Amino acid sequence: MSEPQSLKNHGRFDPPYHVLLSMTLVLNLVFAGFHLKRHWGDAHIAASWYLVLSLVAIVALFKLRTYPLKVQDRVIRLEERLRLQALAPQSFHPQIYRLTESQLIALRFAADDEVVPLAQAALAENLTRKQIKERIKNWRADNWRV
Repeated sequence: MSEPQSLKNHGRFDPPYHVLLSMTLVLNLVFAGFHLKRHWGDAHIAASWYLVLSLVAIVALFKLRTYPLKVQDRVIRLEERLRLQALAPQSFHPQIYRLTESQLIALRFAADDEVVPLAQAALAENLTRKQIKERIKNWRADNWRV
């Protein structure tokens, strides 16, 4: 069984994406550059187009990752606001919407018994995502993240 999620191991690494796909596209770009240099005189238009397509594939790789992460961040923001409304005293409810997206994303790892005090501290001390995560004592795993 794997180690429980914590500050040290909560980042996600997906070898097929982060290694196989990324390295293949980078190597393809390098090969396209060499191909363009080698065929500059006789077939430079085709080789240039190959280089352009290689660059576009790398841009697509980054977009492929950032779009679902942005959607996930929006869902987390909503979930955490709802959780804080359910757990926090009524007097704190107007303050919930002052929390930044980054603070809400960090708060998702805090257990229910510590999320409200951490949210209050995040606002009072303008804590960053990293500072909030470092203060969590009872880590609440997020195994559904992208």
